[in-house]
Amino acid sequence: MAPWLASGLVYASALALTAGGITLLYITTRTFNFAHASMATWGFYVAYTGTVLYGGSPYRYFPLSFLFGSLLGVVCYVGLNRPLLRRRAAEITLMMSTLGYDLVLLSGIQIYCDYLTHTFRLFPRRVTMSSYDAEIFGMSASPLILPLTAILILTVFHLFLAKTKFGISMRATIENPLLAGVSGMNSDKVYLAAWVVGGGMASLGGAFMSMAMTGTPVMGMMTLPFMFAGAILGGLYSLYGGILGGFLVGLAEYGAVYYLAMLGGPWVLGYRMAIPLLIMAIVLLVFPSGLAGLPWGSLPRKLAGAMRGVKS
Repeated sequence: MAPWLASGLVYASALALTAGGITLLYITTRTFNFAHASMATWGFYVAYTGTVLYGGSPYRYFPLSFLFGSLLGVVCYVGLNRPLLRRRAAEITLMMSTLGYDLVLLSGIQIYCDYLTHTFRLFPRRVTMSSYDAEIFGMSASPLILPLTAILILTVFHLFLAKTKFGISMRATIENPLLAGVSGMNSDKVYLAAWVVGGGMASLGGAFMSMAMTGTPVMGMMTLPFMFAGAILGGLYSLYGGILGGFLVGLAEYGAVYYLAMLGGPWVLGYRMAIPLLIMAIVLLVFPSGLAGLPWGSLPRKLAGAMRGVKS
């Protein structure tokens, strides 16, 4: 497997989880969660701490990353989002509250890194988690394990939404909160569940991401535009679209950087951040509803009509 493709699959799996979490929180609580950045970074540091202090593979600590992210999501919802929603706060107010929460989490990360440095003599500010990776068939395990894990997690989440009573209630609340409330559904429990899952997906995505890039205290801040690019590409009103968009943005970023660097030289790497901004600009200008808003049902008929026109 080509090195850029191997790292790209790991990175794309991470973006699929984080972008899906952003979309889930937006369609349930109308909140653009800017704290997603530091939640992802905390997920990385949970996995890193377990690996260096207690040994073993980083993968065994990924469930802890998810649980810690879920806890951060609960704190954000109970402490900030729920009171603002009850006061019918505007979307901009909800967004700015998560930005403040993100700054608190970022400060906590910096303090935690100092603690690891002074107490355990570690160097947590630049970490390459791929050095702790296992090998399968003579190659790194992460390009095989992490995409399959992401697919498994998303499949379980789909079955939860489609087959369980609470999952169906959650979908109903997402699609029509007022009607769901009139029908007796507890929207507060749905919102809390969304923050549990969304925060967990953010932190687990950050743990995934550390296997493809250098982990730093600002790792989440550096990748936040890519997370939002994936959510916007997929469509902000479709959970599955956001997941697909994150995966496509991750592969597009690694592929574009690799081939442009081959053609133009290493200076291209300095403009890597322009890729998600360009994707977001094109999506918002050409099809603002994202992939989920495209008329997929009519595409086969249009293609068939085009083929008949070509033959004639």
